[in-house]
Amino acid sequence: MGEDKMNLSELLEAHRRDRERLAWEGTFRDYFELVSQHPNLAKLSHARICEMILDAGVEKINEGSRDEITRFNFFSDELYGIESPIARIVEYFKSAAQRLEVRKRILLLMGPVGGGKSTIVTLLKRGLEAYSRSDKGAVYSIKDCPMHEEPLHLIPPELRPEIAKHYGLYIEGELCPQCRYNLEHVYKGRHEDVLVHRLIFSEKERIGIGTFTPSDPKSQDITELTGSIDLSTIGEVGVESDPRAYRFDGELNIANRGLMEFIEMLKCDEKFLYSLLTLSQEQNIKTGRFAMIYADEVILSHTNENEYNSFAANRKSEALQDRIILVKVPYNLKVTQEERIYDKLLKQSEALRNIHIAPNTLKIAAMFAVMTRLEVPKKANIDIVKKMKLYDGEDVEGFKLKDVREMQEETVREGMDGISPRYIINRLSGALVKDNITCINPIDALRAIKDGFEQHTGISSEQRETYLNLVSAARREYDEVAKKEVQRAFVYSFEEMAKGICNNYLDNVEAYCNKEKIKDPITEEEMEPDEKLMRSIEEQIGISENAKNTFRQEILIRISTYARKGKPFEYQSHERLKEAIEKKIFSDLKDVVKITTSSKTPDTDQKRRINDVIDRLVSEHGYCTVCANELLTYVGTLLSR
Repeated sequence: MGEDKMNLSELLEAHRRDRERLAWEGTFRDYFELVSQHPNLAKLSHARICEMILDAGVEKINEGSRDEITRFNFFSDELYGIESPIARIVEYFKSAAQRLEVRKRILLLMGPVGGGKSTIVTLLKRGLEAYSRSDKGAVYSIKDCPMHEEPLHLIPPELRPEIAKHYGLYIEGELCPQCRYNLEHVYKGRHEDVLVHRLIFSEKERIGIGTFTPSDPKSQDITELTGSIDLSTIGEVGVESDPRAYRFDGELNIANRGLMEFIEMLKCDEKFLYSLLTLSQEQNIKTGRFAMIYADEVILSHTNENEYNSFAANRKSEALQDRIILVKVPYNLKVTQEERIYDKLLKQSEALRNIHIAPNTLKIAAMFAVMTRLEVPKKANIDIVKKMKLYDGEDVEGFKLKDVREMQEETVREGMDGISPRYIINRLSGALVKDNITCINPIDALRAIKDGFEQHTGISSEQRETYLNLVSAARREYDEVAKKEVQRAFVYSFEEMAKGICNNYLDNVEAYCNKEKIKDPITEEEMEPDEKLMRSIEEQIGISENAKNTFRQEILIRISTYARKGKPFEYQSHERLKEAIEKKIFSDLKDVVKITTSSKTPDTDQKRRINDVIDRLVSEHGYCTVCANELLTYVGTLLSR
């Protein structure tokens, strides 16, 4: 107990030391010396956010290929499968950081509910708070300035060309009314004596990060954005145009130097949107009875598709439309990434501590969700399941990368409709908290998803029918996965068996292609290549009689390539050969699996096999004894049909 108290005290003391380390204060003269040595300290808001994102690291996936993806580490731990929208957001910040005209635009994220829009904004806000605590992200402001403004604003406009010439400092903006008053009356016009301190962004403390939520237009006041008159001091100062009689505490004021989030911006009353027009284009805020006040802040908002379409159709809003950079944030369309979303969200819950989630449960739920978001393929030779697999990077016979790009190009609004991750998580959560539940499997997940259709107010009767068909499609996919899991578990020496079949096949293929004979390993008798063996493997993946020569030559070329690189060729080295060998093994074992799993009164040998399979599923495949037994029962039912 005493040790715990000591640890807590040490933690609190370290926290205090950290705050003290960040608490810098000096005169403007001191700050100017600092910024002269490190001009990057005076960067503008867009540049600060851009630098923050890029400093976290950038990763190239499939580098050099036409399918290259840029993944930004700043977002990658929280957001999955929406790399393209994120890349467009980063592109906006890169352009704005160069002080191009794009920085005078509002960044609007538009997409379906649960697609990640709010998460993107939250990551940027939390990131700014953390970055301002780092040495590279340090921010300094005039002390007691309600808008936390850049101290370089103290340099008179007449002197700025000289400062830029000798120090390379870019200065943009003017002093706010409060700082102008303090300079003249508190510091007696001595710019170099004005106090400057280090600033730590904080949404809770309303420093550098503002958030505005629209409410009832009749009761909501524009002062929430631009500040208000201070009635307690107006009697002392006499006039409303005196800065001492005004609170510069609106969301637009306090977000200066950082980020301003407009939640559901397009639901705002017109008078609020007009304030954004001036701020976005002129970088000025009209506050009370004062001249325009300079503000340097990123304006970021998010909305849904219906709101945006209504806004875009309104001719009165053309001026604001012209000042918006729209980034569509659709749902993720990759099963593997969708699975990661569920895994992340479920791990935040207490429910998982005592409940096991069977392998493939999240994958099958993800399959259903992704299929609801895909547009029906226009080509007759592909269905929604194949399209889902192709989008996820799986090999589908007869299709190449260019086919995937063609499918993506022919879509109109793919990913903007369908089931949200929130719905899936809600249904899985419901299944997890049922009484006496120790484990949920893919069938439980699909049942929970299906049962929730009646409660989902956003699903029409037509959509419900479509979704029921997709639940059945996901179920069929699971049937194949389940059979493969059990069949593989039955193969105790799967790797050795696969290697043996592969080596035998390769020996025969090499002899066949080189028009040679092959020696029997026991009698050493020379024989013709075993055509029956080769075809029994090739037919597993649909290689026709006419295509067998091409496939065999392809295998030899791959062996030669591996040999030149000094790498051993194994059965996993060629994806289609691997699939063929596995299917061959499974086909040979199917009857054994069927008899063993479906027997109501298994004999001693069958019981031993079942126990061995369960042990293997538990120790090597992530099952618990409950879901391993359920899997065997389910597959036994499938094989008995």
